[in-house]
Amino acid sequence: MTTVNMLDAKTRLSQLVQAVESGAESEILIARNGKPAARLVPIATRRKIVFGLAKDRWPSMPEDPRADDDYIDRLFYGEGPEPK
Repeated sequence: MTTVNMLDAKTRLSQLVQAVESGAESEILIARNGKPAARLVPIATRRKIVFGLAKDRWPSMPEDPRADDDYIDRLFYGEGPEPK
């Protein structure tokens, strides 16, 4: 872990960020008057998106997703439900 003073951090900010991003430094402490004031650390990388992770957790799609459309229309437009 490297410690740099505030003035040095201001003049070398790009280099310090590059060192943290590349992994050359795990973190850099920035000190004011010899006392640690801030910590420069890399942002955690985003997790990869894994497709298909929830496969088979929910019921499958019906063969005809529009099979109940007429029944739902009747419910909404007041003709009443059809007995099953």
